[in-house]
Amino acid sequence: MKHVTVNFTEKTKCGFIAIVGRPNVGKSTLLNQLVGEKISITANKPQTTRHRILGIKTIANKQAIFIDTPGIHKKQKRVIDKEMHKTARSSIHNVDAILFIIERLRWTSEDEVVLKLLKNINYPVFLVLNKVDMVKKKEQLLPHIETISKKMCFTEIIPISAKFNTQIEILTNKIFSNLSENPHYFPVKYITDKDIRFRLAEIVREKLTRLLNKELPYALTVHIEHMSKEGNQTVVHAIILVEKENQKQITIGSNGEILKKIGTQARKDMNRLLDCRVHLLLWVKTKAGWSNNKKTLQNLGYMDLFK
Repeated sequence: MKHVTVNFTEKTKCGFIAIVGRPNVGKSTLLNQLVGEKISITANKPQTTRHRILGIKTIANKQAIFIDTPGIHKKQKRVIDKEMHKTARSSIHNVDAILFIIERLRWTSEDEVVLKLLKNINYPVFLVLNKVDMVKKKEQLLPHIETISKKMCFTEIIPISAKFNTQIEILTNKIFSNLSENPHYFPVKYITDKDIRFRLAEIVREKLTRLLNKELPYALTVHIEHMSKEGNQTVVHAIILVEKENQKQITIGSNGEILKKIGTQARKDMNRLLDCRVHLLLWVKTKAGWSNNKKTLQNLGYMDLFK
């Protein structure tokens, strides 16, 4: 880790930067790279991010507060989908800059929806082309950038690969150079606003999302019911809620095989996060309609969707 000398005579700079875009363009992966630590879960499925998550990066007298948001999309059937959509839309207001993320050479109708929301924004909007590592013919990038640049007067258009950390330092420097004079909102050591229980629950949900197929990841949530220190280990009790009894059986798997895999994978990440041995206990319970009930969602920790 580089040693940073802080000049206390310099005035502090700080700003909120919203990361927006349609589902599955790599917003959470980018947030993790910008902050330098995994604080937002990732999976190769749209709508993995359900919450408004802050990632905080402080360098000397400058602090950038990144807002990871659920993907903006057209169809919202359940209460949770509608509230996630509202959260994402509201995040583009009262910030200091926006990172509008799109995917390599693609431009979709959902990208157009996001663009319309940004048309009247009067602060910097950076267009970030993610996943350029997947573009085989790099000569196609420039014409694509020229076409998109006509859609709106972007502050800058920056091609990156969040997965491979390509041009992330350049993007970071651009963001920090646009910060205004403001006091820091968080202490230097803070990297997120989310507490440890939230992060542990999200670790389990990430493994579920990656391991389970089709629509099942969207029908479940994870709640940390209890955690305690016992000797040299931390004991974590986590409940996986699904909406139907057959979903419970699928999540558990034959002879508990799926649940064991999830527990093993999640425990490794929890060990790293807590820097100690974790004993993880998982239960799967059925609660019909949890994703379509406002009160239940609030009780399960989705309060940030209803602010």
